[in-house]
Amino acid sequence: MHESRQSSSGAGAVLPRKVTAPPALCGFLLLLALVFTVSYTVGATAGPVAPSTHGTGTSRSGGGGDDGGAGGVDDMGDMHGGGR
Repeated sequence: MHESRQSSSGAGAVLPRKVTAPPALCGFLLLLALVFTVSYTVGATAGPVAPSTHGTGTSRSGGGGDDGGAGGVDDMGDMHGGGR
């Protein structure tokens, strides 16, 4: 059986397509960068979340203070599972 092949404009000439990003993707990435930039600027302007929050480079000076009610394992008492 004979198969006929049809080719457009010559014998197998393949023209590479220019690869470009769609305009919607470029717009989305630009908007994303803008949102992150504004978010970073607002966060840097606002400062730390809590007044007692310190960066990693600072150390606390001063005496003891309130530990915020954080307790150790001994605060749990004698918790035993099951019915003894």
